[in-house]
Amino acid sequence: MFLSSVVFGMVATTGTAHADGCYTWSRTLSQGASGADVTALQIRVAGYPGYGGVLDIDGSYGPATAAAVKRFQSAYGLAADGVAGPATFSKIYALQDDDCTPLHFSYAELNDCNSTWEGGAVSAATAKANALRTMWKLEALRHALGDRSITVTSGFRSHACNDAVGGATSSRHLYGDAADLGAGPHALCTLAQQARNHGFNGILGPGYPGHGDHTHVDHRAARFWSASACGI
Repeated sequence: MFLSSVVFGMVATTGTAHADGCYTWSRTLSQGASGADVTALQIRVAGYPGYGGVLDIDGSYGPATAAAVKRFQSAYGLAADGVAGPATFSKIYALQDDDCTPLHFSYAELNDCNSTWEGGAVSAATAKANALRTMWKLEALRHALGDRSITVTSGFRSHACNDAVGGATSSRHLYGDAADLGAGPHALCTLAQQARNHGFNGILGPGYPGHGDHTHVDHRAARFWSASACGI
């Protein structure tokens, strides 16, 4: 998904922090930088936009990206300066597998419909890319909740899979950017409430019709949060 070479823009400091099977950053990034390496960073810190925020994945290191990097750094006990350098990248390397997924989530977990990611509302490549972004936000949610496991009960669906479970015709699952979370170490309301801090425009949970047994999160274009039993 990501280029193995780095597109260079404004450079604060050079030098590779650490080799990684998925992606290796070769420069320190700060406000004003742009390129594929910024995009790769944004995907990994998109779960730290602040309450109600959504970080644009646009390859441009602006104030919102710097703020998300600060929150990521703070969450992991790093110096929170908003500059992505060796310490920040090393933490990301420790959190990701060689296929770019975060350590505690997998493509298989986000797609129990088929192995091709085809048949949804977008191309297979787009659905898989959307699922990757979802997983990094879920990793942030998991960390905020004490690094205890989160159970994903549904992710990407083809039209056929969506029809089989009675999903809405416009379901975000068809785009690969949605996940249903089941009860486990965390109450469903805890998941819904905490998800507000991790970049999800869509949050549906207990109190919303058909969501008494799971919390749904997604990346729809405009915010829609509804889980009345959880105070949302």
